[in-house]
Amino acid sequence: MIETIILAVVQGIAEFLPISSSGHLVILGAMMNAAKSNAPTLEIILHAGTLGSILVIFWRRILDLLTSDRRVIPLLIVGTLPAVVVGLTIKSQFGWILKNPMLAGAMLIVTGIMLIILGKLPTRQGVYRDMSYVGAFVVGCFQAFAILPGISRSGSTILGGRMLGLKTDDAVTFSFLLAIPAIGGATVLTIKDLVDELKAGHQLAYSPIELAAGAVVSFAVGIIALKWLIGWSRQERLHWFAAWCIPAGIVVLGLCFAGLVQP
Repeated sequence: MIETIILAVVQGIAEFLPISSSGHLVILGAMMNAAKSNAPTLEIILHAGTLGSILVIFWRRILDLLTSDRRVIPLLIVGTLPAVVVGLTIKSQFGWILKNPMLAGAMLIVTGIMLIILGKLPTRQGVYRDMSYVGAFVVGCFQAFAILPGISRSGSTILGGRMLGLKTDDAVTFSFLLAIPAIGGATVLTIKDLVDELKAGHQLAYSPIELAAGAVVSFAVGIIALKWLIGWSRQERLHWFAAWCIPAGIVVLGLCFAGLVQP
């Protein structure tokens, strides 16, 4: 239960703050020797919890998509395509990459550099509703890059939107609207892994009570983290998280080279 709650807190915080949830879970799992931390069932629950956070915070924008802003839906589809192609390829051919703590540590440093670049971009006034399909695809490529553990999905897509001329608030909004199909798709793929486990006769690594606790914690922490990110983005402070990502990445690489964390 303690392990579940720790992983749920990390997922809830790092899914939305630009510090990479996948990287932190990979690193934390390796440091805790938590073989169960990569269990498909837990991944489903934690992602479902954070997906619920997005639905709660952005429910009005989502409602607008179904009524007055229907043009944004094709933009989200186009923006999701790169992550689908890259994600399926990596998952089927290079799955070990997604569980490598040394790679996660290195990519945390890259995330920190991206955040520093984000902090140096000039203020723009573009809105996501006016984005072109090419622009949506480009932001989608930034999201596909974030499939690597240690690359922040939110930080990468917000940077992509800002580089294309979106104002910060719209870059953040488009980033998390884009997260709905991305996280939903990842959840579907993980459900497939779970079904394969059950068909093979494997027992679930976590009890129903542990899974319920993980869902509730990741949902509640996710809401707090998402509100935190929105507030800091409006104050142009997202680059401050580089002060966490870069030192953390260096420490993780040091632990890997010292043999204290197994790659």
